[in-house]
Amino acid sequence: MARLYLVPTPIGNLEDMTLRAIRVLKEVSLILAEDTRKTGLLLKHFNISNAMQSHHMHNEHKMAETIAHRISAGESVALVTDAGTPGISDPGFLLVRTCVEQGIEVECLPGATAFVPALVNSGLPCDRFYFEGFLPHKKGRQTRLNFLATLPCTFVLYESPFRLVKTLEQLCAHLGNRKACVSRELTKLFEENRRGSLSELAAHYTAHPPKGEIVIVVGEKNPEQELDNKEE
Repeated sequence: MARLYLVPTPIGNLEDMTLRAIRVLKEVSLILAEDTRKTGLLLKHFNISNAMQSHHMHNEHKMAETIAHRISAGESVALVTDAGTPGISDPGFLLVRTCVEQGIEVECLPGATAFVPALVNSGLPCDRFYFEGFLPHKKGRQTRLNFLATLPCTFVLYESPFRLVKTLEQLCAHLGNRKACVSRELTKLFEENRRGSLSELAAHYTAHPPKGEIVIVVGEKNPEQELDNKEE
């Protein structure tokens, strides 16, 4: 039966590509790629020769109905993003929703995503957590920071290296000096997982400007910190 496949791709290390993902990308009629140049390199590495079409945040609204129609007509389609799992801070939701509304089968393969290894490796409680993704740059940022301050559990953010220090400082100002972990360049040669308080991490990355993709994991408010705030 024709369907939409959501296929995770490596966030750095190509060995994280699953055998099932390779098979699906070889078998589908069409591969939708966030950046056809980057995906083209991935397909070449795994000897996958298949039709490919651009599908990104600027055209997904227009393409969803067309792609759903092609699947209904009998073509299986795979959606990939530049790295990680489609729909997680990347295009994918609109196409999935359209397919679901039209009764089209959707199958999501398990695989690479940045926030899971960052969360588990942080050493912070991960029995329950909240995934925020990217904070707004301007409008709505203050509202989101205030919301995060109310959470009773660990939460996870994505951030660019250029805004990392600012975000760490703002988190410290709004939430208090909580324990946190900054994960950088996950699965790549220079992977780094640096743990400490928010202020310590801000100071470190002020002195050592970071490069690469960033995941921030922030721990829950601890009782001692809450008591100190009340005494102040």
